[in-house]
Amino acid sequence: MSRKLTLFVMLFLFASGWAKAQNWGGGIDQERFNWGFSFQYISSELKLWKNKDWRAPYSDPTLPPPGYVTDQLASISSPPSVGFGIGFVVNSQLTSNLDARFTPTLVFNDRVIQYNYVQPAVYNVGTSMIEKKVQATVIDLPIGLKIKSDRLMNFRAYMIGGLKYSMDLASGKKTNDEAAAPIDKLIKNKKSFLSYEAGIGFDIYFEYFKMSPEFKLSYSFKDIMKHESNPFMDPIQKAKLRHFTFSLFFE
Repeated sequence: MSRKLTLFVMLFLFASGWAKAQNWGGGIDQERFNWGFSFQYISSELKLWKNKDWRAPYSDPTLPPPGYVTDQLASISSPPSVGFGIGFVVNSQLTSNLDARFTPTLVFNDRVIQYNYVQPAVYNVGTSMIEKKVQATVIDLPIGLKIKSDRLMNFRAYMIGGLKYSMDLASGKKTNDEAAAPIDKLIKNKKSFLSYEAGIGFDIYFEYFKMSPEFKLSYSFKDIMKHESNPFMDPIQKAKLRHFTFSLFFE
């Protein structure tokens, strides 16, 4: 009899705990609208298209002949550059398996372009590699749809996709290089651009909140560079931005 009673008590406690677990997350699944905040780790790079004569040395007609500022190029590349972002999330539950999300984020993430020149360097002040940072402080305004699986205890998986409008906040003073020598010219972003993005994530429910680790890729639709005549923009026809983002959402 005591064994049966013990088994009954254990089953009752398990069932009570299981039922309580279904309500974890502060009842967020029963709300039409909810909000939260996010922290992001970002890795970005530029996909580059080069002009036909991209290898040609850059020349300045104001200099004595031959007037070269740089040597002949051997390669141009954009290695991944890391940054971070902080933001908010506003979520609207459309159905039990579909949400609409707006996640404005302030992003700090410079991009890098490396220019490798033929050796030995003659005009590049003794160096065969010049690295240029594309300075960027950006407000991202993504709008997406979140397709969710059914909740299993305190866990569910989801996919997300949508569009992102980005605005560069780099000040004019920060990118003002009018008085700079050609070899010291800066590379600049366009003020705004549009990207598409897609990713996967997981909702993990705790007693009073929900945490969602998310992995997302984004890709700009068009060229994001501001084209000016200088040794670093002349070789590049266009550049599109690729982002990998790992986010932690707390709602």
